[in-house]
Amino acid sequence: METKVLHSELAGTWYTDNPKHLAHEIDLFLEAAAPRPVDDVIGLLLPHAGYRYSGMVAAQGVKLVAGDRFRRVVVLGPSHRVAMLDMVSIPDATHVETPLGRIELDRDAVRHLWKNDSVQTHPRAHAGEHSVQIQLPFLQRALGDFKLVPIVCGELGESGARRVAEALLEVVDDQTLVVASSDFTHYGRAFGYVPFTDDVASRLERLDMEAFELVRERNLAGFLRYIQRTGATICGRSPIAVLLALLPSEARIHLLKYDTSGNLTGDWSHCVSYVSAAVSGRWGGPAHPAGAGSALSEADKTALLRLARHRIATRVKAADAKFEWTPSPAASQVMGTFVTLHKHGQLRGCIGEIVPRRPLHEAVAEQAVNAALHDPRFPRLRPEELDDVVIEISALTAPRRVASPAEIETGRHGIVLHKAGRSAVFLPQVAVEQGWSLETTLSQLARKAGLGPGAWESGCEFEVFEAIVFGEK
Repeated sequence: METKVLHSELAGTWYTDNPKHLAHEIDLFLEAAAPRPVDDVIGLLLPHAGYRYSGMVAAQGVKLVAGDRFRRVVVLGPSHRVAMLDMVSIPDATHVETPLGRIELDRDAVRHLWKNDSVQTHPRAHAGEHSVQIQLPFLQRALGDFKLVPIVCGELGESGARRVAEALLEVVDDQTLVVASSDFTHYGRAFGYVPFTDDVASRLERLDMEAFELVRERNLAGFLRYIQRTGATICGRSPIAVLLALLPSEARIHLLKYDTSGNLTGDWSHCVSYVSAAVSGRWGGPAHPAGAGSALSEADKTALLRLARHRIATRVKAADAKFEWTPSPAASQVMGTFVTLHKHGQLRGCIGEIVPRRPLHEAVAEQAVNAALHDPRFPRLRPEELDDVVIEISALTAPRRVASPAEIETGRHGIVLHKAGRSAVFLPQVAVEQGWSLETTLSQLARKAGLGPGAWESGCEFEVFEAIVFGEK
């Protein structure tokens, strides 16, 4: 295979271009670092400024994995120069070269990721992009030989981050380290961000730590809302979002070090914040679809079911009993949902929203009422029926397009069919409950869309999603 080398352009500016001096500089950072111990590290959050500014902060995280087992490293960094909406880019290269040598790309993993529509190759996104490349010499000194998956992230919303995470979940394993590259707040007029002018050091730290607390809680939706609300200039918000969407349910995030360039230079009119954190856990932990709903506990599920029943009762019986509940971060994730009602084993109503657009608990509350009162296939639920109804909730991952029906797995995937201005959807459990094959499922879906049973075989577009399904006993 032809060798294609992406040459890092950072040497001589972001760090020294002398290989011997660079290795020595990094070794000094690592020797001086004394992070608190964290077992089973599977991911890192690292800054990406020049080494003289953020090298000591980065070393706190990298020191934890020095000499470790990883044979593959996925580095997620933001795009600073090229605008990319809801997509990420992996370079069409075989190696990336730094002054410390060449790193081979994991071509098998890259080829697999390229099958996802959200993963493309945008050559300009990698030329001179420091967010990924700044991490490489540190990783070379700490890990020695490994294969690399370098990913430059465009602007990702929650659904976009989850689509990228879904693709990554198929390649990460217990020998994979995932690195999210991000500086935190960029403060000063040059950055267009001056939310306060007094007590800058302490207020800046409070701003950053409130953002990090949402990261620590793995609250993806809350983290993105916080950035939108405060305008916090966290440049790696998209890589962080992908990391949060990717994490298994038992993963924990540990703050290692926080610092700012203001502490180093004394210039608080123009400064950047740096965070180093470690993720502990194991890839391949409790199964979860693309990270969505991965942290829904049994208590969350019980509360969501009680919420659904309370909202229906309030509308059907005009009940005024209070339902007091503070939704957890997991129940506040932005997700799609369907609420399904069964009566004596028969469907009694089912309505929902596929595209994630609001917190899960809000979607459940509204769609429960819609399933009871507004499903056009059934009369409105009567008060005397309420005790006979069993409620089921499906919490949905964001839909993603597939190239052909061959990629659809019955029982795992919910399916959305689009053709000629018509569309229809089945939840993942429908095919299983009916005992349908894939072909029968698609034929029935085409019928539901008002098309002929064979219409799915040509000219259709398909989207799939997954669901965490739970219901009343």
